[in-house]
Amino acid sequence: MTILSFLTQLAGATMLLLFAVRMVRTGIERAFGASFHRAMTNTQNPFKAAGTGLVLAVILQSSAAVALLVAGFAGTETITFAAGLAVVLGADLGSALLIQVLSFKLEWLVPILLAVGGGFFIKSEGRKFKQAGRIILGIAFILISLRFLRETMAPIQDSAFLPSIAGYLAKDFISAFLVGVALAFVMHSSVAVILMCVTLVAISAIPVNAGVSLVLGANLGSALIPLWLTRGMSPMSRRVPLANLLLRGTGAVVALFAINRLPILPYMSAMGEAQTLVTVHITFNALLLLSLPFCKALRHPVAQFLPDHDIEAQGVLRTNVSVLDESVLDRPQLALATMKREVLRMAQVVETMMRPVMDNYRDYDKSQVSAIKMQDEVVNQALDDIRRYTAALHTENLRKYDQKQARQLTEYAIAIESAGDIIVKRLLPMAKEKSDNRIRFSKAGREELLSIHERVVANMALAFNVLISDDLESARLLLEEKSEMARMERRSRKRHLQRLSEGAQISFESSDIHLETVRALREFNSHIAAVAYPILYRGGQLLETRLIQGIDREEMDVES
Repeated sequence: MTILSFLTQLAGATMLLLFAVRMVRTGIERAFGASFHRAMTNTQNPFKAAGTGLVLAVILQSSAAVALLVAGFAGTETITFAAGLAVVLGADLGSALLIQVLSFKLEWLVPILLAVGGGFFIKSEGRKFKQAGRIILGIAFILISLRFLRETMAPIQDSAFLPSIAGYLAKDFISAFLVGVALAFVMHSSVAVILMCVTLVAISAIPVNAGVSLVLGANLGSALIPLWLTRGMSPMSRRVPLANLLLRGTGAVVALFAINRLPILPYMSAMGEAQTLVTVHITFNALLLLSLPFCKALRHPVAQFLPDHDIEAQGVLRTNVSVLDESVLDRPQLALATMKREVLRMAQVVETMMRPVMDNYRDYDKSQVSAIKMQDEVVNQALDDIRRYTAALHTENLRKYDQKQARQLTEYAIAIESAGDIIVKRLLPMAKEKSDNRIRFSKAGREELLSIHERVVANMALAFNVLISDDLESARLLLEEKSEMARMERRSRKRHLQRLSEGAQISFESSDIHLETVRALREFNSHIAAVAYPILYRGGQLLETRLIQGIDREEMDVES
């Protein structure tokens, strides 16, 4: 019974720690996620890129999350292999420094964090204040979970069970290393694993040498996470996670044998055994930065291991080919599934059209614009195909719910096609006009447009997830983002008019294009967010009329 109680409490404390880490990361991603793209891709210098990665890992509380972002950008060639690997290496050090901060005794802060964070999260109407509350609450929960972990371990310190396990791990450092690898991979958070190890060593539940082996194993396990999560991506996307795994894996194994075979630990234990684990972790990740000058040289051997295949190039071409299957028209579930795939394909094509829009505002590229217009033809053809497919469905086999779902998919396809028209008929002509007339935006105006564009691209990814998953919480978040976009348009318009009133000539020349671009981006975002409405209505989260909803009051304010 004692063992069962111990395992239950341990599982509860561990789950709270994982939930708290994720809560902080979610709050930061929702508040600032749209700015991460620019932060990562603005520099190609490996040392500056490593600094960017360090900051992002501290913000996101996860080096694996940074590695996943880098993998996505590497797949679209918006970041080079060398810069991407440098960002990931810097993120690993940032994660280690974060553990140092969280390992301090900060329990006295818990009531304050709970009061402030709870107040922001529950009472605040503003999106950023609400997410700030989520972040603060998450930090409080991390501290609470660590206290629970210490309290859980305290009663069994004198039992025969824990010392026997700790003794075994101390004697067999390879087993301890492998346990660390497994824990980090299963928990998907090296931060949580290492904080747990630091806590166990601090209360003398396990010896320091076993703790160090666990920490080094967790370093290897954290490098496995992004490689596993990117297994379905292109070879180009997976190269950075693979290179990081090779570097960290080799370094972790070398450090494991060096620390366990050489008298190194006594020189690092002056500040206490728990601090020794943190020091080893920080030192290990700092030493890995010595490989920064060689990041570029690693590209060729990693590319040999993960080469680009012809079949992948063919896959890119297949984005222009309909996936509608007429052979399943008499089977409603399969027919609806193939319709959803086709709508997703449309959305992905529109996403590739939207991504380079602001690049053309900076430097108008006729060949790229022509390619975007050709993609718009693909979207238009896909909409025609979906309409014909819907009309050809065998209605005698369709339930009422299936008919409604087919109609909703068709309506969203229409919204996506309208979003594509905004790019081709409004945004790109304005980019051409700006280039032809040599119009320039003010620095503040350009930053506003970039920020809104980044937010739109991030919302597209969220909309795709909603389309695939039908997740109610994600649909709510997407509709919140629509409201936030309306607020961003209003703020941008006010700031622009303020610059005009101050007599800024450059703002006067670009006024029409600036205001129309912001309006077009908001309308584009509204079309993309349309996927959320039927899901929210089915979930009882949306009324027949939305006149009483705060979201629409906000939009009315914008229009007025």
